[in-house]
Amino acid sequence: MSVGPSQLESAKHTSDREFQQQLTEEPIRKAFIRKVYSILCCQLLISGGCIAFFIFFEPAKKFAIKFQWLYIVVFSVLFVFLIVLSCFDSVRRKFPLNFILLGLFTLLQGFALGLVSARFKTDAVLIAVGVTAFVVLALTIFALQTKLDFTYLSGILFVLVIVLVAFGILCAILQSRYLTLVYSCLGALIFSVYLVVDTQLMLGGKHKYSVSPEEYIFAALNIYMDIFNLLLFILMLTSSFRD
Repeated sequence: MSVGPSQLESAKHTSDREFQQQLTEEPIRKAFIRKVYSILCCQLLISGGCIAFFIFFEPAKKFAIKFQWLYIVVFSVLFVFLIVLSCFDSVRRKFPLNFILLGLFTLLQGFALGLVSARFKTDAVLIAVGVTAFVVLALTIFALQTKLDFTYLSGILFVLVIVLVAFGILCAILQSRYLTLVYSCLGALIFSVYLVVDTQLMLGGKHKYSVSPEEYIFAALNIYMDIFNLLLFILMLTSSFRD
């Protein structure tokens, strides 16, 4: 079948449009990535400060151990913040309300991390933080360099998280150290893959799914929650081995 001049001209115009679109989108995407990582760095610094306060300041550690009902209150409020920031795009896109809510959420999340860390030995917490930092850095570099598209796994990972929650309830009932070790390993593995997926969603480009450049709050929140959950599971793991 022969191709006419009009078809060749149409294909050329299509190719030119795609090239121009790529040139336009690339600087926008790079600015979006810089903004996401800037927000993420601020969140991690706040969380790190809260953890250090609770594990090195003895009165704060005793306070966290004494008032255990704070766990329920803090995590309940965090859940509300998470629903608002995740489900209502009109809120998370409205400046400066989005930054105010994200800042409050980060402070509460850091406080929650501090409460949890206070219940573990200081050396176990420091080891968990160091291991988490190494894993996050390695997985981020992997997500930036690999040609494999992990964004396809979003649906499967969501199902695995539901299974993980059910498994966690079982572990709480049975109180088995070996089940807890398996639960910690599975949780760390699932959220490690989640970190790669959310990083690639932020990168966009040739990946099938991507996050809009307008959703910098949502992208930062996703990656921060991946790191938060990864730290919790690694902390459980290191504490079990230390014990």
